[in-house]
Amino acid sequence: MSKFIIAKFGGTSVADFDAMSRCADIILADDNIRVVVVSASSGVTNLLVDITKTTDVSSRHDAFAGIERITLNVLNRLQQPQAVAEPIELLLAELRAMIENGGAVYSSAHKDLIQSFGERLSSVLFAQVLVERGAASLCFDIRRVMRTDSRFGKAEPQLAMIAELAQVHLTPLLADYRVVTQGFIGADDFEQTTTLGRGGSDYSAALLAEAIQAATVQIWTDVVGIFTTDPRLTSDARCIREISFDEAAEMATFGAKVLHPATLLPAMRQNIAVFVGSSREPAAGGTWIAKTVQERPPYRAIALRKSQTLITVKSPAMLHAAGFLTRVFDTLSRHQISVDLVTTSEISVALTLDEGGMTSAFSNSVEPALDELKTFCEVTVEQGLSLVAVIGNHLHSSKGVAGALFHALERINMRLICHGASKHNLCFLIQDQDGPAVVKQLHQSLFSS
Repeated sequence: MSKFIIAKFGGTSVADFDAMSRCADIILADDNIRVVVVSASSGVTNLLVDITKTTDVSSRHDAFAGIERITLNVLNRLQQPQAVAEPIELLLAELRAMIENGGAVYSSAHKDLIQSFGERLSSVLFAQVLVERGAASLCFDIRRVMRTDSRFGKAEPQLAMIAELAQVHLTPLLADYRVVTQGFIGADDFEQTTTLGRGGSDYSAALLAEAIQAATVQIWTDVVGIFTTDPRLTSDARCIREISFDEAAEMATFGAKVLHPATLLPAMRQNIAVFVGSSREPAAGGTWIAKTVQERPPYRAIALRKSQTLITVKSPAMLHAAGFLTRVFDTLSRHQISVDLVTTSEISVALTLDEGGMTSAFSNSVEPALDELKTFCEVTVEQGLSLVAVIGNHLHSSKGVAGALFHALERINMRLICHGASKHNLCFLIQDQDGPAVVKQLHQSLFSS
């Protein structure tokens, strides 16, 4: 393992020139930070998505004007804007041409290409910010290394190829340069631009850390680390100074917005420590995520994920019969439906789907799957639910866990409870409107001491 650090900066951290300058301070304070992964400047990705969704050319041009304004505001604050004016102008011209010549509806491949412009623009600007601060820095096109399959919108990284290409194209640069590159995007074997899905910049940083065997991944965002719950839900939420990979993975999966759920997979495979901190307040510390931590408390955090769907399938044929569950899950698998929680009784099985995390393709496949299930069982669908996950350690075997939970929520109707399958979480479904109050009440009960 090398001593290199990969630092990833989110959209708010590179939102404008002043924000980029704060990030430059962080990088220049540590010579081991050799790879810098940036998101699109705040607001740009939303505008790019708007371009791909609308068929109105005027609306597309309005979105482009917003992207151009954000970009030029940074460019014009540089000491030597002429140094990067040409590549910025070329990128903007290419995007403008795609808007004018894109036709009524964009293909999936064109959508990914359009959405790549945010990171491509911000990386050029940020590399120049570092150069003007005296750093030997260059902008590197991550598509030379981040090889994926051709599943546009949510491409799957090809790990062996990424590692091989990183050793050839990226690692040799690190002795002499601070390399600034793009998160979120990659390329397939045909050199078509792909994206890793919304929030994929964190994942990009972790994949690169795995490929070059970095010592640490730093995730710089707009919050001071990972909190015991969303601070917007209760003022009692506090920053967690250290957390294990397992606990952090549960939090990311069940709704914590600080980390992309896939980010921890490469770090866990190579035991690479992950740090989460605020680019606005780097001196405030943050959260360290590692395989080994000093303390493993029963309760570590509470996560809330809204927009959940509960599907209940029921059939008398399930009673004392083999193969019914196989048939249910085979149907879901063929329609590429991903299931979160599952509970069963003698003649029914209840399972949850995450509406908020669905891609459009995933969402479109739900109805055909339900239609097929209805051919051999009764199907009930309930929406407007929230999933609350209590994250901690040994929750499946610690005495008093369920009692404390039920006591805190004795007046709340819990639609489904999932406990015992994991030692790191206890999950339940409630009505969407009850979510914030439940999290606040539960946090006070479990973390007040």
